[in-house]
Amino acid sequence: VQLQASGGGLVQAGGSLRLSCAASGRTFSTYTMGWFRQAPGKEREFVAAIDWIGSSTYYADSVKGRFTISRDNAKNTLYLQMNSLKPEDTAVYYCAAGRRGSSLEYPTTYDYWGPGTLVTVSS
Repeated sequence: VQLQASGGGLVQAGGSLRLSCAASGRTFSTYTMGWFRQAPGKEREFVAAIDWIGSSTYYADSVKGRFTISRDNAKNTLYLQMNSLKPEDTAVYYCAAGRRGSSLEYPTTYDYWGPGTLVTVSS
């Protein structure tokens, strides 16, 4: 599967953005999907994940209550709604696809990655 994230940009603190991740191929609905981010000088970190059918979601503590992950399997698209953004949310955001249903917070769980999209939150 090929992935392409979009929707990043510059936003003021407290604002919102919605990221999208378009997937190619007919097997999108069989993959667990995740969002990760990487800030300058830092390691890639887990943001959120969703199971293949969209019934279970998982979040990093730092985004819980502010971010919402969702998917539309009919459109082969993954989303990340980001509200109440903070300057510390500034990073390149990546979407990823994998077959496993556990250890979703680890990048090594995922088999496919798309190029990232930059989110910059100004104070």
